[in-house]
Amino acid sequence: MGISPKLRAVALTRTFGRGASRLAALGPVDLDVATGEFVCLVGPSGCGKSTLLRIAAGLLRPSGGELAIRTDVGHPAAMIFQDYGIYDWKTVRTNVRFGLDVQRVPRKEADERAGHWLARMGLADFAGAYPSALSGGMRQRVAIARALAVEPEILLMDEPFAALDAQLRTILQDELLALTQATRTTTLFITHSLEEALVLGDRVLVMSARPGRIIAERRPPFARPRTGEVRSAPGFTALKDELWELLRDEVDSGDGGGGGGRGGSTAPHEAVAP
Repeated sequence: MGISPKLRAVALTRTFGRGASRLAALGPVDLDVATGEFVCLVGPSGCGKSTLLRIAAGLLRPSGGELAIRTDVGHPAAMIFQDYGIYDWKTVRTNVRFGLDVQRVPRKEADERAGHWLARMGLADFAGAYPSALSGGMRQRVAIARALAVEPEILLMDEPFAALDAQLRTILQDELLALTQATRTTTLFITHSLEEALVLGDRVLVMSARPGRIIAERRPPFARPRTGEVRSAPGFTALKDELWELLRDEVDSGDGGGGGGRGGSTAPHEAVAP
């Protein structure tokens, strides 16, 4: 194709500990993510999905191989966590502006960019509020606004909606779908929900039990621009079931031997529920 990927991992591995306590957590992983692509990672608990994202974010160093993000302009990566990662002692506005302040963006420009994303995420009326006054869904909107305000090259999302109830999770999935399609933000997204992966992703990558490797890839056959209506599209449930079949053996073996039978984790079974 002649165009280098936005993110490339080659023979990437990560281990923790030394000697007899050494634990192989990830890899080897080979992965390319194209500019503007939305890639979802699914896999059993403990398979190294979050480790991969933390390496991409620069929070961990790989033990072997390499991961590189092609930087054109601006901020290489921004990460959004399941627990929001926003500061309780800062207002919504200063939380959204935080990354811009770290980058020493001039205050006037920072305020304008923060204001834009506050409005875009429906938070303008709460700019002066503190996170303790917000619902979980609104806190996650603050986290998304803060990440996008720095105009990252790639957005890294680690199960950002996992703590939300089903109805709110669906709403935020649809909002994120519209947002990333409008901005064409390259996104690497971790989820336990197969439905979420199929709604959001251009590609869904299935990871093995620890140490996590990519064992399968599926491309949801739903055209862009896409809406949440794909949940009722022909073939959606069949593709979700196919992904679960790919995952089943990995989930059974992916909990370090704890639990047996169904792997000791309810998340994948919740993921394939209608």
